[in-house]
Amino acid sequence: MERAELQRYLDNLLEVGRFRDYSPNGLQVEGRAEIRRIVCGVTASQALLDAALARDADAVLGHHGYFWRGEDACITGLRRKRLGTLLGSDINLFAYHLPLDAHPELGNNAQLGRLMGWTPEGRFGEQDIGWVGQLAQPTRAELLVRQLAARLGREPLLLGEPARAVKRIAWCTGGAQGYFEQAIACGVECFVSGEASEQTTHLARESGVVYLAVGHHASERYGVQALGAHLAERWGLEVDFVDVDNPV
Repeated sequence: MERAELQRYLDNLLEVGRFRDYSPNGLQVEGRAEIRRIVCGVTASQALLDAALARDADAVLGHHGYFWRGEDACITGLRRKRLGTLLGSDINLFAYHLPLDAHPELGNNAQLGRLMGWTPEGRFGEQDIGWVGQLAQPTRAELLVRQLAARLGREPLLLGEPARAVKRIAWCTGGAQGYFEQAIACGVECFVSGEASEQTTHLARESGVVYLAVGHHASERYGVQALGAHLAERWGLEVDFVDVDNPV
């Protein structure tokens, strides 16, 4: 498949023009023109690049790429090594941040909800990133923690009352603790995201809404996997997902 064709397809599929984001979405580093084999992962770390090199991949597809707003723009140290790996081996880098969070079928939030069996009912937050829905069956927060741990392979952090009854739930993968108050305003009993901040504890205690931090990486494994599987089915590309473990 031609690189330009893949870029157009992904940009259209994920509607990148709709989003105000913190980094560029799409082709971030240009490599060879023909793409047959893709390695995908959550973050374009050196470990993921090395895996792509070992697999003779033509492209890397990630959720967290490079060139984030406010970062030092100098190509030195770790940035030089990463870019050197890509450019020296003629490997493309595609990265999609908020567009991959938000996609209604392939996105991180859609895939987390599907994995957990939650029924989506609406969206909230800036650019409608967050999701609101219902559990299949009401449960206690402490039991929901066990369900999430079993499926995500990581023990969540529970802030709030473990015995709190939960039926209506909000979720937003990654570092969405800043959306907690907006989730509370949706009338939910629990909000699930990847990370927590110091103030998150106080919001959970004072609002009575449980906050579950399930891991930034753990919550965002599934969108890029779904996108890679879609490309393999739609275009016959060889796609490998490489899970570079991250406890955060």
